[in-house]
Amino acid sequence: MTITEAPIHKKKDFVSDQEVRWCPGCGDYAILNAVQQAFASFNVPKEKFAVISGIGCSSRFPYYMDTFGFHTIHGRAPAIASGVKIANPDLDVWVITGDGDALSIGGNHLIHAMRRNLNLKVLLFNNRIYGLTKGQYSPTTVPGKSTPSSPYGSLDAPFNPIALALGAGASFVARTVDTQINHLKEILLAAHEHKGFAFVEILQNCVIFNDGAFEHITEKSVRDNRQVDLRPGQPLLFGRDLEQGLRITPDTIEVCTPQEASIWKTDGPTGANAFRICQAAENAEIPVPIGLFRQEQRPVLDEQIQQQVTQITEMLGVGSLASLLNSGETWDVS
Repeated sequence: MTITEAPIHKKKDFVSDQEVRWCPGCGDYAILNAVQQAFASFNVPKEKFAVISGIGCSSRFPYYMDTFGFHTIHGRAPAIASGVKIANPDLDVWVITGDGDALSIGGNHLIHAMRRNLNLKVLLFNNRIYGLTKGQYSPTTVPGKSTPSSPYGSLDAPFNPIALALGAGASFVARTVDTQINHLKEILLAAHEHKGFAFVEILQNCVIFNDGAFEHITEKSVRDNRQVDLRPGQPLLFGRDLEQGLRITPDTIEVCTPQEASIWKTDGPTGANAFRICQAAENAEIPVPIGLFRQEQRPVLDEQIQQQVTQITEMLGVGSLASLLNSGETWDVS
């Protein structure tokens, strides 16, 4: 869907008076710029936005957005955002997090927010490192990476954030890149328009502690051949002139001619093809997928909660704290 109404805001309306303090060259600058532009295009009043973050470089985000915001505690942003959305159902609630904040200490909170399908939008900045705490390996760091906490090379098997989101039941799952601004804004718009939980992984560069982590798939000179954009209803094409395609068979995903390319479908709750394609090795012949992996409509928890509260209130009347404390099994202590 393309927004055609005259925008009620401009990007500058979402720029706060705080000095942006990320390292020069950090991918977060590009993401901040894209989010501010995207928010201005949504035709949503500023007072309806809430930006919630945890701890990490990415979690400075609420300071730099001129919206309501909450810089919370490590890994707990999805839980706090859930409370914000349930208590204020009219708010457009966005969670900003990183690979360490979301997938390590915050992993449990994230997967249950996905499972519950609250109407939240989660942007996970994935730079495959802990940046704020000076470069330790994270849940997405590639094996063999030497860091202060893995001086002889990380031995951990990393998470694939897309596969994790698909497995946890997120109803919208997408991937984009910090410096591919037009694609990033398209994905932000699609997430905004989705009714339910939206998870967006953003491949983001940390120039200090993990510079070039994704350059083998995002560098301008190679990205046409190393990325395939998943667009529902469109053939799986890649290359500078879209001269190559991908064919999905029951047994393989293989490079083919454009005429033989499979049409991409966000194939519902099973997500079999999304699982398969998201786990393509980055050094394999198959390009790395970005774009939309899943988009599925199903009941939204915060709406169900509001409906249940309304139904029970109509049946039992408006309660009070005193009646709650004196209900059920009570006793006097002397």
